[in-house]
Amino acid sequence: MKTQTANKTQEVAEKTERISGSEAVVRSLIAEGVDILYGYPGGAIMPVYDELYKYQDRIHHVLTRHEQGAAHAAQGYARISGKVGVAMATSGPGATNLITGIADAQIDSTPLVCITGQVFSHLLGSDAFQETDIVGISTPVTKWNCQVTKAEDIPGAIAKAFYIAKSGRPGPVLVDITKDAQVAELDFLYKKCTGIRSYKPVPKTSQETVNAAAELINNAKKPMIVWGQGVILGQAEGELKTVVEKAGIPSAWTILGASALPTSHPLNIGMVGMHGNYAPNKLTNECDVLIAIGMRFDDRVTGRLDAYAKQAKIIHFDIDPAEINKNVKVDVAVLGDSKESLAMLSKALNKNSHESWLKEFKDLYAIEFEKVIKGDLHPTKEGLTMGEVLNQINIESKGQAAIVSDVGQHQMIACRYAEFNQTKSNITSGGLGTMGFALPAAIGAKMAAPDREVVAIIGDGGYQMNIQELGTIFQQKAAVKIVVLNNEFLGMVRQWQQLFFDKRYASTEMTNPNFVAIAEGYYIKAKKVTKREELAAAVKEMMASKESYFLEVMVEKEDNVFPMIPSGASVSDVRLS
Repeated sequence: MKTQTANKTQEVAEKTERISGSEAVVRSLIAEGVDILYGYPGGAIMPVYDELYKYQDRIHHVLTRHEQGAAHAAQGYARISGKVGVAMATSGPGATNLITGIADAQIDSTPLVCITGQVFSHLLGSDAFQETDIVGISTPVTKWNCQVTKAEDIPGAIAKAFYIAKSGRPGPVLVDITKDAQVAELDFLYKKCTGIRSYKPVPKTSQETVNAAAELINNAKKPMIVWGQGVILGQAEGELKTVVEKAGIPSAWTILGASALPTSHPLNIGMVGMHGNYAPNKLTNECDVLIAIGMRFDDRVTGRLDAYAKQAKIIHFDIDPAEINKNVKVDVAVLGDSKESLAMLSKALNKNSHESWLKEFKDLYAIEFEKVIKGDLHPTKEGLTMGEVLNQINIESKGQAAIVSDVGQHQMIACRYAEFNQTKSNITSGGLGTMGFALPAAIGAKMAAPDREVVAIIGDGGYQMNIQELGTIFQQKAAVKIVVLNNEFLGMVRQWQQLFFDKRYASTEMTNPNFVAIAEGYYIKAKKVTKREELAAAVKEMMASKESYFLEVMVEKEDNVFPMIPSGASVSDVRLS
């Protein structure tokens, strides 16, 4: 009797339904829990949009003003929610406009599923209108991609796409669907993908390697942790905190790792990298054990590889075997999910403290504070600094805001000075360094976390790369706070020109439009600050607003971001001026 009941249940579960390929796309997204997607319609994807019209109560489609904006918005959504972001575009230029966002997601390990329309399959290779080989174009910058030419293959392709995008080390996936596959019918049955033969997304953590790592750490006199975004992606913030506190290890972060441990934590020693804090950069070359957790030894972190932590035993925790020994040769590699491997490590660690070693970081911080930080946050000179703007935002947000930064001087200032009291609070373009990222990414972040304050920190250069997304903010009524730090320069390039090219400011000075008028043209409340005495009130008004708000702050034109490790230099050569 039980067997008969089970068989009937199985029959019901596997009952198919005759629908179109385009409806199968939408139904597959719903089955994966998608409730928001970002995109831009066009001829080759129109059948899917027609089905979306019928499912408006299930999926909210956000019409961005450019496909790149859709990809970045999906990234912002994914980064703050931990879910898969979804973007959709038509064939040809619609698909190619997604590529920058896809490449950004690939290098920053952001889970995206991008769906593109394609010309009829019989026209493939004929140079048909708006035909582009998007599978070939996107192959180098996706975790996986495929082209679907038959309606019956749509559910399986989308299921596989979501599984690959979110499993193991996350990344972007692209599914290209021909128009005939969208309009043809299939017997629809959706089954989530739970595994793929030969694809092992999470390596099994070896107790032996964990024990080897623990032995090095327990015997270390000057251990130092550098953690990256792998901690956040693995939801291992609690495990990291346990390890740090139990072993008493000074711990630094990469820009994508920021916020996994609160800024105020006594063992949080700041940011490493080209514009990171003085102490962790300098003392990288004095620690005896360096523990890298969920980071990839990017060149902006290491500086000269032949002069990076040569005195130290190096332990590398990572989920991706390809990252082990790729840039830096390590003594112990611990593969696996960070939540599991750090939990195993904490059990094997001795309770410890390294007060004299920690004091070395504090002493160097005091030097950095006097030479750099004090002047950035509490300036006495006439011009406004980017740092004092961030300081004012910290005061009003109490460190609870999600900061979405673009790329340039303001990005380094935001990452250095924003206070992060909860995880997933620092959303920026790390590996690709994409100008134009912040405005659309802030839209996605705000829609994913409507109860959180989301503040976009952008330079006047990057802002104009996707300024059209103000239209998306207006139409969606997304209460994003937009701060443009305007120095009328492409600031980071200008800084390099000043320091290394004898102040030959070639094509870096900006003649900008009336940003306030543009924001007001999109019915967004806007204000411009030019004097220090106006700043506190303006930031307070912005943060108190229940709607979107644009704030332009005129900062010093030729201010520089320090500390700085010159390109090609050792981390020990970090400059304070």
